Amino acid sequence: MFLRILFSLLTIAALACGQTPPPPATQVAPSIGMIDFYGLNKVTEDRLRGALGFRAGEPFPRSKADVEEHLDTISGVVESHLEAVCCDAGKMILYVGIEERGAPHFDIREAPEGEVVLPPNVITAYRDLLAAVESAARRGAAAEDLTRGHALAADPLTREIQQQFPEIAREHIRELRDVLRNSIDDEQRAIAAHVIAYAPRKTDIADDLQYALRDADPAVRANAARGMMALAVYTRLNADSGLKLEPTWFIEMLHSLSYSDRDHALRMLQLLTDTRDPLVLGPMRDRALDSLLEMARWKTLEHALPAFVLAGRIAGSSDQEIQDAWTRGDREAVLSKLTDKKKAGK
Repeated sequence: MFLRILFSLLTIAALACGQTPPPPATQVAPSIGMIDFYGLNKVTEDRLRGALGFRAGEPFPRSKADVEEHLDTISGVVESHLEAVCCDAGKMILYVGIEERGAPHFDIREAPEGEVVLPPNVITAYRDLLAAVESAARRGAAAEDLTRGHALAADPLTREIQQQFPEIAREHIRELRDVLRNSIDDEQRAIAAHVIAYAPRKTDIADDLQYALRDADPAVRANAARGMMALAVYTRLNADSGLKLEPTWFIEMLHSLSYSDRDHALRMLQLLTDTRDPLVLGPMRDRALDSLLEMARWKTLEHALPAFVLAGRIAGSSDQEIQDAWTRGDREAVLSKLTDKKKAGK
């Protein structure tokens, strides 16, 4: 049990520093190392590749929006989304996501329109944290401890800033909730989603983080998902905490157009199914099996692994069988069980 939780913590910590923003406009655009897809059911990969106008090994397009607009004209495509992720042999991985007409849809809220803002000390502490995290990542010091129900970094400077947040969250809990639900400012909501996760009474903030999972802004959703992952670890280690974490929106996130949404959802669901809870595995099978199978076959192994583990658990394979198949490079030994059941209508 402990080793599985520790593995999940290390995976989450690695993910936190795994995203690389696009370069400034003054720099040469990086090359695309690999292109992969999600959301495909009726629309073929070959058709999308032909419509992209570029291939792996070439520089990123100048305008992401122009490419997405062009993909949206393909028959059967409701909306598309391009997202770059680091790294494959030093080159970026480009994920091309589409939502087909009639496909399951991850429903996010419209952005609120209120003018509420957080107190200056909350904003300053969060921005100080971002600077410390960036500095630590450059030094390769990205490890985190989630066992207290919120993130505490191994890096001393980052941890010192994070240790201010429980008192900040306790003192400003009403303002954090107000901003999370009502502020028009994306950054303000993202800060609120991050800081509220440090509230001392964890049972008080699970609903707030669940609410933020459907925010209009991806950074808000990402901060909420990270907070929820810490709560999941805390709940596993403190069975008497009274916390009940619902898997619903994480399962729905597996249909998101955003790669980041999907990745956070996969890792959270990995934690929630560590005990093979049928109340999580059943809805995942019923609502998101196609998405899991598709992502478990992604070319980048690091990104495919969480979906592969979940698919294996739904198939009834033991963790040892899942690990053995992965080590052999034989993903289909596990995935074919689900594919055969789906064809048989089971």
